[in-house]
Amino acid sequence: MKYIIAFVLLASITLFSYAQPKIVFNEKTYDYGSIKEDGGLAVCVFEFTNSGTEPLILNNVKASCGCTSPNWTKAPVAPNQKGTIKVSYNPKNRPGSFSKNVNVYSNTQPSVTVLNIKGKVAPREKTLEEKYPRVMGPLRLKSNYLSLGSIFSEESKEGELIFVNTSDSPVKMGIHRAPAHIQVRFEPEVVDTGAQGKAIITYDAKLKNAYGYSSDRIYLTINDEKNNTYSIGTSVTIKEDFSNLSEEDLAKAPVAQVDKKVFDFGTIVQGAKVGHSFMLSNDGKKDLLIRNVKTTCGCTAVKHENLVKPGESIDLRVEFNSRGKRSRQNKSITVTTNDPKNPTLVLRIMGTVEVPAKK
Repeated sequence: MKYIIAFVLLASITLFSYAQPKIVFNEKTYDYGSIKEDGGLAVCVFEFTNSGTEPLILNNVKASCGCTSPNWTKAPVAPNQKGTIKVSYNPKNRPGSFSKNVNVYSNTQPSVTVLNIKGKVAPREKTLEEKYPRVMGPLRLKSNYLSLGSIFSEESKEGELIFVNTSDSPVKMGIHRAPAHIQVRFEPEVVDTGAQGKAIITYDAKLKNAYGYSSDRIYLTINDEKNNTYSIGTSVTIKEDFSNLSEEDLAKAPVAQVDKKVFDFGTIVQGAKVGHSFMLSNDGKKDLLIRNVKTTCGCTAVKHENLVKPGESIDLRVEFNSRGKRSRQNKSITVTTNDPKNPTLVLRIMGTVEVPAKK
């Protein structure tokens, strides 16, 4: 009897396993190839067949990204009948290669089928306003700011800013005012209507005679007109070149050390001032020179000596003025020295500024 029962159970399980829907796709991946960013929605259709013995129901279809929208057959699909899943991909503002998954949830086993779309979006041609977003009188510039990165104190470095003449007449370029360590030339000096030009900027760090981060502003003339809005900002970080030091030189070099790098002043009332002294020591064998001290905010002032003898220490007195400040504050102080192994020290003063309650 038990053999009969086992046979009936086995037959029931076998029949149940066959009595169910089965989803079969012609393809599970669609490659759009190359499509245009401004070409509108890219659409493909995945076709499937219910090769099972029961109606097939798609419970849901979800894409892995909001840029992909699926639409699918909502009615039950009878055995041996077909259904479709239409997938739309929006390439707007998405240049470059893409690969997105679409999860299909159905009453099959397994219950999830993963489809994939992929391709490459060719970027659209940008407008003149997008290519040259900065306006300066009759000119449009890609940028009115030039970062030259790092430069050694004995070097000069060159960079350029591109602009286009959008007026209906030629434009003559010139310099109204520039720092002595910055030279500017224009190619060409007279820019025709609709033509492109460039300002070539040469920064001479030796003439600047400074260290650390430095920013400057150059004032231009356009058609001999002087206007303070006709200006270009530049920045650079000037470093000392230690590459020629021998092992003996390095062994005798100054060594900068601080007792702590962070001071938390806790909570103060808006308008209050708080100070702290960081102790800077010279653990080397030669004089430690403080080349530059730079803070991230005018609200933070530093008083210090510029030389630390071997084996001695000085105070870097930092004062934070909370006037006009509120909530959490975090200010940094960058100290540049002639320590060849650690020429830059970054200190921080932080805390919370509370605004007094109005009476």
